[in-house]
Amino acid sequence: MTVSQTVAAQWWRGAVIYQVYPRSFLDTTGDGVGDLKGVKERLGHIASLGVDAIWLSPFFTSPMADMGYDVSDYCDVDPMFGTLADFDAMLDEAHRLGLKVVIDQVISHTSDQHPWFRESRASRDNAKADWYVWAEPKKDGTAPNNWLAVFGGPAWEWDGVRRQYYMHNFLASQPDLNFHNPEVQTALLEAMRFWLDRGVDGFRLDTVNYYFHDARLRDNPPHVPDPEATGFDAPESNPYGMQAHLHDKTQPENIAFLRRVRALLDAYPDRTSIGEVGDGARSLKTVADYTSSGDKLHMCYTFDLLGPDFTAEHIRRCVDNFQKAVTDGWVCWAFSNHDVERHVSRFTAAPQERDRVAKLAITLLATLRGSICLYQGEELGLPEAELAFEDLRDPYGIRFWPAFKGRDGCRTPMPWQAGAPHAGFSAGRPWLPVPEEHARHAVDTQEAVAGSVLSHYRQTLAFRKTHAALRDGDMTFVKSHKDILAFTRENGRERLLFAFNLTRKPVGFSLPKGMADCEAVPLPGFAPALDHGVVKLGPLDAFCGRLS
Repeated sequence: MTVSQTVAAQWWRGAVIYQVYPRSFLDTTGDGVGDLKGVKERLGHIASLGVDAIWLSPFFTSPMADMGYDVSDYCDVDPMFGTLADFDAMLDEAHRLGLKVVIDQVISHTSDQHPWFRESRASRDNAKADWYVWAEPKKDGTAPNNWLAVFGGPAWEWDGVRRQYYMHNFLASQPDLNFHNPEVQTALLEAMRFWLDRGVDGFRLDTVNYYFHDARLRDNPPHVPDPEATGFDAPESNPYGMQAHLHDKTQPENIAFLRRVRALLDAYPDRTSIGEVGDGARSLKTVADYTSSGDKLHMCYTFDLLGPDFTAEHIRRCVDNFQKAVTDGWVCWAFSNHDVERHVSRFTAAPQERDRVAKLAITLLATLRGSICLYQGEELGLPEAELAFEDLRDPYGIRFWPAFKGRDGCRTPMPWQAGAPHAGFSAGRPWLPVPEEHARHAVDTQEAVAGSVLSHYRQTLAFRKTHAALRDGDMTFVKSHKDILAFTRENGRERLLFAFNLTRKPVGFSLPKGMADCEAVPLPGFAPALDHGVVKLGPLDAFCGRLS
């Protein structure tokens, strides 16, 4: 393989990936739910940002108990979103625009409406009887162990036909597959092959560390808080976080299965994989295990930067811990996605700060070492939507309301036209309401406006592409004031210095010894003064300099 071929085969390394949540992107039928034709229609907007790929959240056949993360057919499109022909047309258009397409794979569990589960629950001796996690009750009729479900309650549901419990890490209507059965693994790999043969460029693997369970069904011990831990598993209102999840996920057998996934991907040119790791304090070790040696996943992301902390100390610790733990793997950083409160709301207390924080956040994200994920609407600076309980559709939020409001606030429809009904998302009533505040941030109000958040995203991603050191260069932290995040990015031909002030007060950054020759480089949206070796950073400010 030539050098150019090697680079092409690693397009994912340092890539910018834009997450599309199809049911909230654009509705072309008037039923209030986004669809694949809507994704195709707005791919030009995504391409205009300068991203490399899209990640498409689930669009598979599903009863939609968990908004499509409960799959009943891995190889078809739910009529709500269109048809396989619509998917193929969307894929072709994305490729024409130079965009790769990564699709979700939700394989830790299925819907209870999947034919596999219907057969499995029918008896204890049918061909798929062992395809799910079944267990005998205790002598007193209670669940086999103390495992809890992420969405509340025990992780076990009684089935009266088999007179056994089945395991579910999420909803009771999302039974967990039994990955200890090789037939299950093979069937899931064949479902992946179906999409690879259609031309998709890779997979985002949902809950990738949940595939295997402890075959001995041992109880989980209580959770012991770690003050240094940066990941999280559940909000404080959820007792799931009170356990150390040693036995219901992140089992050693998962490594061999991930090698099978990688072998399948390697049989196709230029494919990639992104694993979602939700593992609390163990997340970085899990990422290291899952991405090392080049024979498992290409990259993973964790929840480390998806919390409320937007400080120099926190980000430095997260990145530094990753670089120490994951020496030959790769990470994908993100500040927002479909499961967490939008970051301009998490990172700000005052609405007037939101645009500034939105611009600073993408500038910081674009300069970190790793690939990055953007979530639809963050390029508009959208805040979290405030919804009434009667508007909620997320079973997680409904279960824990009002202590936890769920995930609907970040899943509201994309605003395209400020003056159109429902901000141009749909001619019908949207599945979630479009807040008036979001309509004011619509794409058409920000197009070609030099100071808009949308314009800043385009300029920042163009800046990232202009500097090769930001794609795959080394990253080294520079000693600085505790309120300043400073680091270099270097690839042998270029060495850049970055400094970020994440506070609301001015801070001076004195150039370290040996960097006095630093030459300021124009950084979109930011222009702090460099005076006699001191960078004068204003509140929420950023600096870039070139070092010889």
